Amino acid sequence: MLGGLTCKSDSLKDVPQLASMDQFLYDFLGGKNCQQLATNFIPHYTTLISKVGGILSQENLDRIQATLKEAKLKDVADIIEESLVAAENAPLDVAVIGESGTGKSSFINALRGLSYEEEGSARVGVVETTKKRTPYQHPRYPNVTFWDLPGTGTPNFQPHEYLERVEFATYDFFIMISSSRFSLNDALLAKSIKEIGKKFYFVRTKVDNDLYNEEKRKPTSFKRERVLQQIRDNCLANLSHTGVPEPCIFLVSNFDLDDFDFPALEETLLKELPVHKRYTFALLLPNLSDASIEMKRALLKEKIWLDALKSSALSFIPFMACFNGFDFPQQEKCLKHYQSHFGLDEKSLKGTAEKLNMSLEDIKSFTKSLNFRFLMQDDNIADKAMNCAESYCSINGGLPSTIFQFFKIYFLRLKFIDTVADDAKILLNKTLESLSLRK
Repeated sequence: MLGGLTCKSDSLKDVPQLASMDQFLYDFLGGKNCQQLATNFIPHYTTLISKVGGILSQENLDRIQATLKEAKLKDVADIIEESLVAAENAPLDVAVIGESGTGKSSFINALRGLSYEEEGSARVGVVETTKKRTPYQHPRYPNVTFWDLPGTGTPNFQPHEYLERVEFATYDFFIMISSSRFSLNDALLAKSIKEIGKKFYFVRTKVDNDLYNEEKRKPTSFKRERVLQQIRDNCLANLSHTGVPEPCIFLVSNFDLDDFDFPALEETLLKELPVHKRYTFALLLPNLSDASIEMKRALLKEKIWLDALKSSALSFIPFMACFNGFDFPQQEKCLKHYQSHFGLDEKSLKGTAEKLNMSLEDIKSFTKSLNFRFLMQDDNIADKAMNCAESYCSINGGLPSTIFQFFKIYFLRLKFIDTVADDAKILLNKTLESLSLRK
């Protein structure tokens, strides 16, 4: 008995696609005892999420578990919907602090996926004259804003006055940038930020310039890792001396984000962000490595799973399934949505093609997700059968409607995200190979 409906597990044998479905959803669709589903829910959920965490907060995990125990499927669906809406619409405001010439604008542009020549990019190489904060909205994620804040290098600097002036309560976290040493004022500001309960991170930029200059000066004794460790040790010693215990410092190059500590900065920020803000920030980050692509894949797969669980719960309620269509145009729109998250949208592909000195047709020849009709050609029969079954079963409720609703949302979207993510890895590796040949 599930949600007031009697479910016959034997009918699952009629759906061969369910053989590869994960165990929790198999049990859910099969009408397993709700007490057992509630017990298994959180342990199973932890196997789905990425290493940086998932979309659901502990509070909402507990709420879902409690409503499952009571077989309140509509409440389960409502909690999931509430969590997904919060994750997709949460505003994120990032403060970036640094003096003129430290690479602050280039850092902001890199996080926004813009070159310094593109419209709307933060101005690079301009002497800072304003003392006001400047907002830069992400071009694809309008709820995300990077704030360019003035540096701390002024006489008689007072951190609390500075924070009040830049409206410190606005920001989710602070990134403090320097291209040499962090100053006493930086340390004082960090302590004040900590006192108000906000997170801060030290980013040492232009380490690629330091390595280049050091190799020119000492060509025979130059060792890359030793120089990087010296830079890190100097920053640590300087900040520790000025009163910041165990500071976390990330060495980056704004022009080689895949190198140095930027991937570690990504992971740290994602782990420490509030749960409902993690999803959007993960999606906006550039594809720097296979690991970063896998983090995005995991979060999107988790969302697919939650959407499927929500829709499956609703499908036990008569008349609900007919409001959750996923027809051909919607499928194509869904695929394009995933492509935009992984840099396979038309604008991004044009930039990638230029970097690789290829045409768009060349790229299409070794990718699969860019040809929607080809990707879907094996699913036409299943799609027709699915539509026929739903037209009948959504009126009556019960298990068949749930199975087909699940199949439609879960398996098709899973196929889309895996194909897109795999293509993103192919393009990343080709880009890295091209860059290595030029060095």
